[in-house]
Amino acid sequence: MSEIVRCGWVPEGDQLYADYHDREWGVPVRDDRALFESLVLDGAQAGLSWATILRKRENYRAAFDNFEIAKVAEYGDAKVAELLGNAGIVRNRRKIESAIRNAKVALELQRKYGSLSDSLWQFVGGKPIKNAWKNPSEIPASTPESDAMSKFLISRGMNFVGSTICYAFMQAVGMVNDHTVDCFRYDEV
Repeated sequence: MSEIVRCGWVPEGDQLYADYHDREWGVPVRDDRALFESLVLDGAQAGLSWATILRKRENYRAAFDNFEIAKVAEYGDAKVAELLGNAGIVRNRRKIESAIRNAKVALELQRKYGSLSDSLWQFVGGKPIKNAWKNPSEIPASTPESDAMSKFLISRGMNFVGSTICYAFMQAVGMVNDHTVDCFRYDEV
């Protein structure tokens, strides 16, 4: 029986990370709620490791009403104070307020484009880009597509959506397949 080969960024022996890689990362997502969740969590990661956010993800889901966009858009000062007191999430006022602001923009994008999905998937022409990286060191931190997505979202009022964050988001939600060619998931997604 051969050993499973995963992307080199998956820590050896970390089952939570392996499960995320094996089941979610790079799988195309079209659901608005799930896209919003990923966008918020990728923004929350800024300056931190993905492991920190991944370990807090269930706490985030509980704290942010399962990332229901309309609910998050209605959060006010009392909810911000509650979230700032929640040790289960990253208690950074700017990131919390960003999630609320970004939810409001997401609602506008839904109204204008029919869905948050359609507004975001336009940056890859509606279908995943399949790259062919042999080594994780080849994978860029940003691309022209993530630059364009970032500019688009920032121009509409979102924040914590710089090009690097947008590219991490695009990888996570399967807009790009950045599994390395030796990874067992490369052809599966």
